[in-house]
Amino acid sequence: MTASATVRVMTAEEIAASAGAEPPFLRFPARTTVFAEREMRLRQLARRHPMQDFLEFVAALVHEQQAQLTRADGWPIPDVGSFVEARAKGLAPLAPANWSRPPAWRDVLRSLAESIGDRAPAAAAPALTSLRSASDETLERLADAVLAGRVGQDDLAASPLVAAALQVVWTHALLIVHERDQASGTTSFGRIADRTVCPCCASLPTVSVTRSEAGVAGQRYLHCALCGLQWHLDRACCPHCLSGNRIAYESLAALDADEELESRAAKSAIQAETCDDCGHYLKILHGDRDPLVEPIADDLASFPLDLLLVDNGRERHGVNLMLQFAAADPPSGVPPP
Repeated sequence: MTASATVRVMTAEEIAASAGAEPPFLRFPARTTVFAEREMRLRQLARRHPMQDFLEFVAALVHEQQAQLTRADGWPIPDVGSFVEARAKGLAPLAPANWSRPPAWRDVLRSLAESIGDRAPAAAAPALTSLRSASDETLERLADAVLAGRVGQDDLAASPLVAAALQVVWTHALLIVHERDQASGTTSFGRIADRTVCPCCASLPTVSVTRSEAGVAGQRYLHCALCGLQWHLDRACCPHCLSGNRIAYESLAALDADEELESRAAKSAIQAETCDDCGHYLKILHGDRDPLVEPIADDLASFPLDLLLVDNGRERHGVNLMLQFAAADPPSGVPPP
């Protein structure tokens, strides 16, 4: 069942003022561990989970993503001038609309489809075979659909593989630019006009995560579904409409003989932050309550919470590219293994 709790949350300014510190605006993924940590968490969460087969499949896919990212090299990225122009306009420099993804993403996809074959569910075999032999034009169409959130019913089985390849390419591009910035003392990524999307690629977040930064506890970061960048957003506002008027928190909780339901809900490591002004929600993972939470993995494992919220008329702000739905269909059940 769900339980809700309304919590008074200090604003970022209040917390920073009380601690005398300002949290960093951006948190970058680590090239050598970003997907490896996700795989570890997925395998942990898969044990005795109703979606065990699916979570284990994604864990195997994530393992191959780490291998691809580790050996990624030579892919083109925009020049410095394009980043300066994007920042001047308040735009995300690596947004799919502004950056032509390198053709190498198709090689990553075909490699993923080949290497994951013997670990994929039997139902996914036709999709994997199709991806390995698909034309470049077909793959580009699939990529456009995944990035736009308009995946057709016939392409659902292939979408996690397509998304995985795109995540590798965008994560690599983000890190290459960040490494270039560190070497030159420049700054390519920063605040953009739209605070609800990723400052790197303008993608929606999957979840938000609370972290302790600069000695300040409880800082909220949104986690990009595509490139893995995390950006700071005030805890006191909705990630969709930025209103701070009617925010509440809901979680999956069970009655306990020794503790009240509302108390359990308030202490849950995974909650849905809901906004009555716009009707949207986004999950929030509390790293201070469970230091092992991982945005993509824990979002997938807490999918029943999404079902309950959607059934109650809420609309999600954000996406998990590993679990997409046909463009015309709302999430109505757990995908088949």
